[in-house]
Amino acid sequence: MSVVPHAKEQDNDPVIASVLLKQPVCCNSTQTVREAAKLMRQHAISCILITAAHNGKVCGIWTAADARKLDFSRPEAADTPLTQMMSSPVRSITDSSRLSSAASTMLQHGIRRLLVVNKHGDAVGLLTQSDIVRQQKIEFYLQFRDVSSCITAAPLQLNASMPLAQAVKQMQQLNTEAAIVQFNDGRNGIVTEQDLIHFLAQHSNCLTVGELATTPLLSIASTATLLQAVKLLTDNQLRHIAVHNDSLLIGLLSFNDILRNVEYAYVDQLRTALLARDVALRTSADYLRLAHKVIDASLDGIMITDKDGIIQSVNPSFCHITGYSMQDVIGNSPRLLSSGRHQPDFYRSMWQVLLQQGRWQGEIWNKRKNGEQYPQWLTITAIRNEEQQISQFAAIFSDITERKQQEQKIHQLAYIDELTGLANRRMFLDRLQLSLANAHRHKHKLAVLFLDLDLFKRINDTLGHQAGDQALKEVASRISATVREGESVARLGGDEFTILLPEITDGSAVEYLAKRMISQIEKPVRLLGQEFFLTTSIGIAVYPQDGSTAEQLVKHADVAMYQAKSAGRNQYCFYQASAGQQNADELKLEQALREALRLQQLDVHYQPKFALATKQLVGFEALVRWQHSELGTVSPVLFIPLAEKLGLITALGEQVLQRVCLQLQQWQHFAIPVSVNISALQLADTEFVTRLHRIVQLADIAPQLIELELTESCLIPEQAEQTLHQLTQLKALGFKLSIDDFGTGYSSLSYLRRLPLDTLKIDQSFVQDLPGNISACQIVSAIIAMGKALGLDVIAEGIEHQQQLDFLLQAGCDKGQGYLVSAPRPAQDITPALSAKAIKPVTAA
Repeated sequence: MSVVPHAKEQDNDPVIASVLLKQPVCCNSTQTVREAAKLMRQHAISCILITAAHNGKVCGIWTAADARKLDFSRPEAADTPLTQMMSSPVRSITDSSRLSSAASTMLQHGIRRLLVVNKHGDAVGLLTQSDIVRQQKIEFYLQFRDVSSCITAAPLQLNASMPLAQAVKQMQQLNTEAAIVQFNDGRNGIVTEQDLIHFLAQHSNCLTVGELATTPLLSIASTATLLQAVKLLTDNQLRHIAVHNDSLLIGLLSFNDILRNVEYAYVDQLRTALLARDVALRTSADYLRLAHKVIDASLDGIMITDKDGIIQSVNPSFCHITGYSMQDVIGNSPRLLSSGRHQPDFYRSMWQVLLQQGRWQGEIWNKRKNGEQYPQWLTITAIRNEEQQISQFAAIFSDITERKQQEQKIHQLAYIDELTGLANRRMFLDRLQLSLANAHRHKHKLAVLFLDLDLFKRINDTLGHQAGDQALKEVASRISATVREGESVARLGGDEFTILLPEITDGSAVEYLAKRMISQIEKPVRLLGQEFFLTTSIGIAVYPQDGSTAEQLVKHADVAMYQAKSAGRNQYCFYQASAGQQNADELKLEQALREALRLQQLDVHYQPKFALATKQLVGFEALVRWQHSELGTVSPVLFIPLAEKLGLITALGEQVLQRVCLQLQQWQHFAIPVSVNISALQLADTEFVTRLHRIVQLADIAPQLIELELTESCLIPEQAEQTLHQLTQLKALGFKLSIDDFGTGYSSLSYLRRLPLDTLKIDQSFVQDLPGNISACQIVSAIIAMGKALGLDVIAEGIEHQQQLDFLLQAGCDKGQGYLVSAPRPAQDITPALSAKAIKPVTAA
């Protein structure tokens, strides 16, 4: 931003050719963003010119600010052609023009750089705002201005763990060239547009903004002068420094901020011009023309009044911002701009400061001609005559509506849930911590209610997320209408809500609120022209008995909510410590299971299958086992259902299958089949057959050596056709198929007859009651007869006594497995028995 030169200092407005220009660095239009970034980093510059491939002429410009427009979540972003990212055309000026003309052009178009060309149109250099300001000798002005005058907004602060792409997106949304980066250890760093250029040039694998940030963060006191700030920036070769007020960071200061602030010096320059107008008219008419050009080109509104406050002149930006024409305002009082939002005391205070100190600066609300109210950043300066009497007032103001909207958006993003308008998790925890401090001080109780809508996923799955959002907004409205004044409601995310009761005397009031909340939410909700019913489960935690911190109370209320769900939903539960311990044990087991799968620490044991008549070995069943260093032996009854609940059963099943295939490679001379259990979740996966076949192919194992055991729970009627298709594919590939635990499920015989099965396995719950239980004998005999009728092998599991074996053999069952012959054993214990397979039967373990 240029400062108006004094009329008698003609050398302050030289021709551009006499100023030392920056030599432009160019890129071909066929090159990429990465190549441009490398050049910019090599030459330590913030912009690069783009030349056309066919004629070498400048066709565009790419700056450090343009780097923020890239999508850093795409690894190929740096390979974007420059033609897609450059700005075009490039504003230019001839080297025979004066600096004042260049300053006016920059102000008019809101740009910071001009391409300088010679009379032939060839590029000879770049002229920046910095060049113009340095030419104007503004050190005196900088010496008497403090750093705080340049700070108009709080800095953007990012957590070091934030993904780089998200950080760049926030910088783009807030139109900021730098942000403070906060590390978990308390350190602060900074990330700027130049860092993005370095990142693009290096093409490193930076994933978070913390990896790109520069540390430590250099700062300066808000009371320091701008001249000191410029020296600090120059000495340390920096583009940005933080500004602190005591220990609080209140902003970021860059050279560009200082240049923009210089514009406010127009008032002082204008005052000098008015005091010296007689001399100026005699010595140079150019001064007035230049002053008018600068004022007319200013992006801020400028208004001059006489000593009584009657408007004498305004610039075009004044008319653009306010909507009033020059004819509307000249001769009138500035009161026609008043919004009516400020009390008379505000204006009295403003005029008192202005008359005493000769200057007032601050935020004020005014009104446009169309009645719209808007915020301004206003500077008023009193202009005195030769007798030091106030003769005029000069006011410069800018419309800060956009800045206010950005601040409000930042606040909403930080504290308000966008969908429902309720407080979010961050604001709720802040309120809870304040209430805890108050409760501790005054020795009273408070309560936290954790609400989760029951089976809400069905609405999103059946009606769509738009209907789900509508339902959430209706629930939020009902919760807000049910609570009393002073009680805080928040949406933590998804269909989870919390309520803070900052002061309670006993649990009865909390129970009453929970009952009212349940009754309000279960009222019908109208979605897409139909009525739907929602219910909620509520968990309650009370301070101080259920926790002393905000995190503990929310966690324990969450645990209590799951207790309510386990008890049947649509009810409330108070927190019980025993349930919390149970959840903690389950979480510990979950973490251990994830770690065991990651490190492949699960083992496989093998239980022999044998012919009942001879006890000769006919195959094995692979059974997964888990021995943990701290938890000891973990039963499959515990960790297999947990794996299904966590969606880990596919990974567990594939690990078991891979172990079995490796073992079959070692047993390839025996050609002994091994059965592997699969779950309903695996069979429901459309990619299951493909992955299974690939594993067997990579191990070079014949599919006929693998028998897949399905429980009857896999034969869900709703998925009958898909299951039949999957099993038919497996059968075609050569795999053997069997139904495990037969007799305990609900499969229909008509459906069972259609399946390409090889074997039925009689569940051990029937075998264990043989032969003493008549009902068990009848069921087992019926299963054996049915299996034979369907042409299937029948095998009984859980044989532990000779009497059981004798009954099964007499009933027509040919094969079995159980502790009578052998318990499941590790592969290294099985191999010797395999070697003896041809000469003697497997003996009991």
